[in-house]
Amino acid sequence: MKTILELISDEVKTAFNKAGYDPELGQVTVSNRPDLCEYQCNGAMAGAKVYHKAPAVIAAEVADKLKDDPVIEKAEPVNPGFLNITIKGSFLADYLKQMTACEDGRLGIETPKKQTVIVDYGGANVAKPLHVGHLRSAVIGESIKRISRYMGHETIGDVHLGDWGLQMGLVITELKERYPDLPYFDDSYEGEYPNEAPFTINELEEIYPTASGKSKEDEEYKKRAMEATAKLQNGVRGYRALWQHIMNVSKADLKRNYDALNVEFDLWKGESDVHDLIPDMVKYLKEGGYTRISDGALVVDVKEETDNKEMPPCMILKSDGASLYNTTDLATIMDRVKKYDPDRMVYLTDKRQNLYFEQVFRCARKTGLIDPDKELIHIGFGTVNGKDGKPFKTRDGGVMRLEYLIKDIDDRMYARIKENRDIDDDEAKAISKIVSLAAIKYGDLSNQASKDYIFDVDKFTSSEGNTGPYILYTIVRIKSILERFVSEGGKLPDIEGKACGFTVPDSAVMKSLMMELTGFAQTVTGAYTEAAPHRICAYIYGLANAFNSFYHEVRILSEEDEQKKQGYIALLVLTLKELSTCIDMLGFGAPEKM
Repeated sequence: MKTILELISDEVKTAFNKAGYDPELGQVTVSNRPDLCEYQCNGAMAGAKVYHKAPAVIAAEVADKLKDDPVIEKAEPVNPGFLNITIKGSFLADYLKQMTACEDGRLGIETPKKQTVIVDYGGANVAKPLHVGHLRSAVIGESIKRISRYMGHETIGDVHLGDWGLQMGLVITELKERYPDLPYFDDSYEGEYPNEAPFTINELEEIYPTASGKSKEDEEYKKRAMEATAKLQNGVRGYRALWQHIMNVSKADLKRNYDALNVEFDLWKGESDVHDLIPDMVKYLKEGGYTRISDGALVVDVKEETDNKEMPPCMILKSDGASLYNTTDLATIMDRVKKYDPDRMVYLTDKRQNLYFEQVFRCARKTGLIDPDKELIHIGFGTVNGKDGKPFKTRDGGVMRLEYLIKDIDDRMYARIKENRDIDDDEAKAISKIVSLAAIKYGDLSNQASKDYIFDVDKFTSSEGNTGPYILYTIVRIKSILERFVSEGGKLPDIEGKACGFTVPDSAVMKSLMMELTGFAQTVTGAYTEAAPHRICAYIYGLANAFNSFYHEVRILSEEDEQKKQGYIALLVLTLKELSTCIDMLGFGAPEKM
């Protein structure tokens, strides 16, 4: 189904053609002056240069061809050559009917060729707690995954854990310092290792920073940690068993924290999963003539003639033969291509890694690890900052653990709900969890991913303005009206694959709401193409505003004209569907009441 902009543009293109001009000049956009018109076309300005005519003359000629148009109510030429356009309410009502009549229930979204998409997000390191810096990768990645699935693609989310480098050697070394008699460190031990880990998650989270600090001050300690890393990666039995304990304890804690964010992964893979693939990959790169030696290291040149900035080679192996993140990321691409043959891979990391991923992606393409027609996309996100504009910290200056941030907002929302409503504790807690999650996720996702933003708890938890709670209040308001309508004997229209009885708008606020509703397909498709959840946030904020204006000015349930009332109810049902679908793509839900 064509978008409403495409249909309006078709009419204007036809008019340009009839007037003797290139029809492509008739591209229409949403008006940047909604106080003057609904849509606009600036084609006459561009046409003036081609046809050596005043743009106002061209605009007037085109406007004349749009008289009595079935779609356009009014096309008004405005100096110096703009074309201001207002569409007919009857066309708008018919368009909404066609949207709801789509059999797949996706409100006009064109079903693309089904693809396989892998979203690589999360990226947590094991043996460490999640902190505020992990928020964006989890939240943005989860939304991109959900948007992709809504578009009809086979989409796989992979957490891609950091589980195989020096950090593992550091943890194992510190465990050996503290518990030297554990059987894992006894080379002669041949029995079964214990099923239970010799540490808790709290101990593990304290062990890593301690070990890391020691390695920076004690060269001998760091040397032992590197030796432990080598033993682990070379398959020493006790070290592998201890590593498995670390993985099990860490994963359980990570899953608990990700669950609190309503984030789910299909794959819990990590760097360790491709360790055994690296030798064959390196052999392939060498035999293919892709590599060279640079200062003892094995590298692949990825610089291109068109580069206007420095592009270092992609290092495959260090001079001592050790692998790097580049190595495991390339091996992971190779492994994913073999197992899933993805059409698109999306990576979520801090934007400071932009250059790194440019190197890796170029290397993967140059060496044939992935076909050139496959998409490799890196979404580099900005930092979460406090009100001082610096990375978000605790009051004592430390990095805030993610679970503490979630609990803090939960507590604030719970207190606000108890303050404003007479409600029992359990219900208040249930509602506060839903609303606080919306506050956190919407507060993050409403910002363009690449930009830093300030985590303003007071703003994000407010029920007014461009916030998650405001969207939820709008949804709850619609649910309440529809429940009352049903309790009074009304029957809700079925909009799942059926054309509803939308009526011609009888007020400016009604037409405004209907126009907002037409943007669903274009918004979701654009959000998928650009991997940009903030587009959905902007859309539902505009939709919520349009609905609330409609609600405040129109007598919905007290309307005596039954046909009008049914038209109003159809708009509410469609608005509820669009808002509910969009927040699900953003990764949160709405309560029944607030």
